[in-house]
Amino acid sequence: MAIEYNVPLFTATQTNREGYGNTDVDLENTSESFGLPATSDLMFALIATEELDEVNQIMVKQLKNRYNDKAKNRKFIVGVNRAKMKMYDVSAEDQGFITDAAKKQKDEEQNFFNKTKPRNLVKTSDWKV
Repeated sequence: MAIEYNVPLFTATQTNREGYGNTDVDLENTSESFGLPATSDLMFALIATEELDEVNQIMVKQLKNRYNDKAKNRKFIVGVNRAKMKMYDVSAEDQGFITDAAKKQKDEEQNFFNKTKPRNLVKTSDWKV
């Protein structure tokens, strides 16, 4: 029907035993047959850990993407309100430095710190008059 009406189709699948409880799911962890990843255009995993559950977040990891570079935004965090079954954006600083933007921000902050950090300071108490 999706092809006939030219609309996107979203569906879900489970992971296999190896993928169950795994915090770094990959295409090999797809249950049933590898035919599903072979024929899909876009696949992503929703990963929940105890740490993410505590802050009402889940990690999204791209497993396959025929539309864009899979390495770009490979992992990112979204907020989740389970009571209302809603997902929402999470700011870059709350991404835990797993996204490209958050890594870039962290690198820029580190570079700024390295440039402004005083080096080879001489104590004035060591000066002889």
